[in-house]
Amino acid sequence: MINVLFLCTHNSARSVIAEVLLNTLGRGKFTGFSAGSSPKSDINPIAREIAEEMRYDTKKLYSKSWDEFAKPNAPKMHIVITVCDSAAKEMCPIWPGHPLQVHWGFKDPSALGGDKVEKRKAFDELIKTLKPKIEKLIRLPVATMDTVNLKFKLREIYNND
Repeated sequence: MINVLFLCTHNSARSVIAEVLLNTLGRGKFTGFSAGSSPKSDINPIAREIAEEMRYDTKKLYSKSWDEFAKPNAPKMHIVITVCDSAAKEMCPIWPGHPLQVHWGFKDPSALGGDKVEKRKAFDELIKTLKPKIEKLIRLPVATMDTVNLKFKLREIYNND
């Protein structure tokens, strides 16, 4: 099983959606996790709604600090992907096992003003952009790839869509 940690500042929208997509689409091959440098008190309600629509067990979802994954007893991560620019610029913890780290930046759908319909549209746009990247990640033979080649492929996935 390949463990992937998705990071954003608040761990309430982008990283949560990425976790849900990877766990739903990559079941049996990948396990997705998410965390943030400054987690909010709860998951964004639209992100939770989307997870429920995908029949994801939302009891597993909560906004958590990335420090939880830097502890010695934390699951060993193979890949860490920052999904927001501010988290990518922050000093990340030292991850046990020294996982591969890459950046896939996405607009924050929760930062959009407007009514619920407009906000939901922003989340749908995130999924439309993120899902094909997750699908390409799942198709990579990650377990047999060397670090340099894997990093190149992950950057290529981000840059070519």
